[in-house]
Amino acid sequence: MQRFAYTCLFASVIWSLFSCSAREQQDLDLSEAVILISPQMKETVQKTAKKILIEEIEKRTSKSLKTGRDWNSKLTVALTLASADSLYGKTVPIRIGPHAVEQKREGYRIFHEKEGDRNTLWVIGADIRGIYYGIGKLLRTVRMSEGKISLDADIDFSESPQYALRGHQFGYRNTANSWDAWTVEQFDQHFREQVLFGANAFENIPCQKGNSSPHFKVDPQVMEVELSKICEKYGVDYWVWTPAPRDLTEPGAHQEGLETQEAFYARCPRLDAVFVPGGDPGENHPSDLIPYLEDLSKILKEYHPEAGIWVSLQGFNKEKVTYFFDYLDKNSPDWLRGLVYGPSSPPIALERELLPEKYMHRFYPDITHTIRCHYPVENWDQAFALTLGREPCNPQPEMYTRLFQRDSPYTDGFITYSDGTHDDINKVMWSQLGWDPGKAPATIVAEYTRFFFGAEVGEEAARGIFALEENWDGPILENPAIEKTLALWKRLEAANPQLSGNWRWQQLLMRAYYDAYIRDRLAFEKELEAKAYEILGQADSIGADQAMSKALQHLQKADTDPVSQELKEKVLAYAEMLFQSIGAQSSVEKYQASGAERGAVLDFIDYPLNNRWWLEDEFAKIRQFESEAEKLARLDFIRSYESPGEGSFYDNISSADVRHVTSKTNDAIDFLWENNGISRKRLSTQLFQFTPTLEYDELDPESDYLIRVSGFGEALLRANGQRLTPSKYQKGYEEFKEFPLPGELISEGKLKISFDKPDEEHLNWRQQSRVTDVWVIRQ
Repeated sequence: MQRFAYTCLFASVIWSLFSCSAREQQDLDLSEAVILISPQMKETVQKTAKKILIEEIEKRTSKSLKTGRDWNSKLTVALTLASADSLYGKTVPIRIGPHAVEQKREGYRIFHEKEGDRNTLWVIGADIRGIYYGIGKLLRTVRMSEGKISLDADIDFSESPQYALRGHQFGYRNTANSWDAWTVEQFDQHFREQVLFGANAFENIPCQKGNSSPHFKVDPQVMEVELSKICEKYGVDYWVWTPAPRDLTEPGAHQEGLETQEAFYARCPRLDAVFVPGGDPGENHPSDLIPYLEDLSKILKEYHPEAGIWVSLQGFNKEKVTYFFDYLDKNSPDWLRGLVYGPSSPPIALERELLPEKYMHRFYPDITHTIRCHYPVENWDQAFALTLGREPCNPQPEMYTRLFQRDSPYTDGFITYSDGTHDDINKVMWSQLGWDPGKAPATIVAEYTRFFFGAEVGEEAARGIFALEENWDGPILENPAIEKTLALWKRLEAANPQLSGNWRWQQLLMRAYYDAYIRDRLAFEKELEAKAYEILGQADSIGADQAMSKALQHLQKADTDPVSQELKEKVLAYAEMLFQSIGAQSSVEKYQASGAERGAVLDFIDYPLNNRWWLEDEFAKIRQFESEAEKLARLDFIRSYESPGEGSFYDNISSADVRHVTSKTNDAIDFLWENNGISRKRLSTQLFQFTPTLEYDELDPESDYLIRVSGFGEALLRANGQRLTPSKYQKGYEEFKEFPLPGELISEGKLKISFDKPDEEHLNWRQQSRVTDVWVIRQ
């Protein structure tokens, strides 16, 4: 129902944004417009505003607008501050009162004024940022094509942002999957584009070693200063993310951290905020961290008097959280500007409630990752998790709109966590929702595609972005959207060769081909596995060894006779284009990505989507058995692993197509990551939950049942609320716990299975108990 509503809204927005034939006579033709810029603004601001407007229009139209100092043109684009009385002798039409949002901080108004045969398009900003944001809205609204620039003649639009802080992290470091390959010029353009979509802050991760990335084109200590200059150029805040030394109790660590930071502050021309995470990384107790922050604030004030210190409570346990807030209540330090809420912080509503009003509350949402993260993809198929991994191109306008509206009201704004270009659309979504949380996703995406791809392409490209998000909704083999999405992007690809060098275009097309390739592989490899089990079913007649050999030969067709190689070749081609255009590192070996989780989607594009690796290993073990009977028994168990027989049930706990699991994880920790993602375990073993719940309503009250559980560690199982006693209790992976189910608990044929959480808070989540598979087996 919600998707239908979005579709209807999308259609109406697209119609209003892109249909122009009925209103052509009402359009303003800006192709010969002259730009007037208020001389009351600083000369550097005038220069930047003019440069943005002229350059961005010329890129898209080949028309270079002129600037002037009089009103002789038939159409004038006038840029001025709301505080100005006049512009080159003409009175500036200023509104007053509560509805004059161009008077509010960062607000602006764009409207058309007609006087006889003279037309003026006013862009009035409350301040310098308001001017830039007004230019951004104008550029996102005008219809531009070769030699043509037009706009609705009746435009009168104004807005001011609801959230004071709207920014994104751009860490110039090796772990980013693309930033470390960028030049100063690329960052300048990208920051400009982010400002045009409403961002007002950028956060770097300074103090990187010069040899830490093979992709650096600029020394990181030079780049961190250049990023500061770019922020000053566009009048936005420059933040830095600077963890404390990992253990402040070590001799000299406190002072070493201060000295490193001071050296950076001294060479940085603009710095507005320093964010020190309390954890991730860093495990310092607040009793050690707070003195460090206080000393850091004194040094910061020497070089940047208006800058502030921020800290997060990421990874803090209850005792640390209590200590920190007790300190704030008792001391009310002025050196602290605010608190940052990030992944693994205390609950966001609780943190806001405990934080004294004098401090700001900044959000640090993770919009860059898909699994093992703050905001995992909802209802994602395991095949995508195994292949696309943690940092693929991930446009999710609908999901992030819901999450923004849910969590942001507890904050004063945000700087998102990002580690590359793959989440570009998500950045724009957050920037625009920071202006207006009620803005429709379709409106934002339509402006994105219009601006970056052109008005003639924008409508269908916007549909394509929503289609890519729909690709990820539920079991792949039950999702007809994937085929339709590829067809849509193929049409766009063929019809728009002029966009082939556009990196945003490249990564969207690469995703469409990648999704379709994984769909085809999954269907093929599931068929191969099903056929292999049929062969194993003949083991009694043909012998265990021959059955294993024939089954393996069939499974190996995934490698010897692979499907849809034309789709894979398109993925590889676009990966190369992205490396050339923006340094996107989609492979550790080929493109020197810093790690397998850092956008290395090519390294997993052929990862098995059936259990053939596990079966190869199991067959090798079985061949060592002494008797044929043992071999046959084990093969029968393998063949029926997910098919326990009529009247019995099996669930792969976190699979997208489970029947009985009613619980979901609140983090993407239901995907096991080991050996850099190259695990040979059963696919079901690589999905888990800590305390799942399952419900059944089709049990036979007259039958006896056994509940079997696989996973790791403890499994404190309850059936309809009653803790059961196990008859078998093995704790290793691919081992089993078995619980006889008392008949009186299912007198109505219904069963709810739940698990109590063991006392394991002292353990890292990777060592905590989890459940991977559950069977209810009719005896």
